Amino acid sequence: MKEVSTIGLDIAKNVFQVHGIDEAGKIVIRRQLRRSQVLTYFAKLPPCLIGMEACATSHHWARELNKLGHDVRMMPAAYVKAYVKRNKTDAADAEAICEAVRRPTMRFVPVKTPEQQSVQTLHRTRTMLVRQGTMLINAIRAHMAEFGIVAPVGRKGVEKLLGEIVSGEDKRIPKLARDCLVALAGQLKLTRRQILGADRRILAIHKSDELSKRLEAIPGVGPLIAAALVASIPDARAFASGRDMSAWIGLVPKQHSTGGKERSGAISKAGNRYLRQLLFVGAMAVIRRAKQLGASHYPWLVKLMERRSVKIAAIALANKIARIAWAMMTKGESYKPMLHRAA
Repeated sequence: MKEVSTIGLDIAKNVFQVHGIDEAGKIVIRRQLRRSQVLTYFAKLPPCLIGMEACATSHHWARELNKLGHDVRMMPAAYVKAYVKRNKTDAADAEAICEAVRRPTMRFVPVKTPEQQSVQTLHRTRTMLVRQGTMLINAIRAHMAEFGIVAPVGRKGVEKLLGEIVSGEDKRIPKLARDCLVALAGQLKLTRRQILGADRRILAIHKSDELSKRLEAIPGVGPLIAAALVASIPDARAFASGRDMSAWIGLVPKQHSTGGKERSGAISKAGNRYLRQLLFVGAMAVIRRAKQLGASHYPWLVKLMERRSVKIAAIALANKIARIAWAMMTKGESYKPMLHRAA
């Protein structure tokens, strides 16, 4: 058997598919491995190029295979799909991965460290807790409205409802329903405490990271966004430009251009949804500030809002923030405010 040079590895929970070729492109390996066999099998192989799709557990396997001396490169699954010849099978996927990893124009995903994945886990846990808190508040409002008890929208309205649940003075709520509401109120209190704990840990991580502290100087970027950018983008140099990073986040319009005619649509749901959401919220905060200070401080943004809606302006500003962040992350510079000259 000729020496293998490139391997396409289709990973899964228990069954892994291996497709290997030699320097001439001839197939020399095509087999399945159980999870417990993967590291033992690759430890016996000479160092080679291994391609994988960037999916669940891929960063773990990339780190482990790199330790064995192999060159592991991960690719977005959407870019590998074009190389699948016909039907989807594990063998066809592994062959497509092996073909895609050799393409000179292929884009690769940097391997994250366990520390970076831990910070991402913290952010995702906080997001889940915030979502659960919203669900609990909506449930409490809906259940109490069934008994004719409503409150204004906002934090004060929720606190008023929680006060009535704890006091138990309102006789319109039957005992059985009150017991259920007390349980929901207790769960909401616990969720809020956990969110506060997650915020404190994120702030501590932010203060201990030099890059994260530099990114905080960008208008619209706070400790939460700065820490999320550092955790989600291990190496900003993987993007050729700030626009590429903005497109990866999902802040550029969809293109449907042909025949020399440029057609740009709305942004898609592709990309990093969490970063896109955070940058949009940060951009909206800057827009609220711009409305107060006017064109003297935010001339570009104010002029944009004169001809576009607020949400479109927020997306454009979020795109700009992402590009500034890329420049700071790649060049190692601090934020430099744009100086506006009087007209």
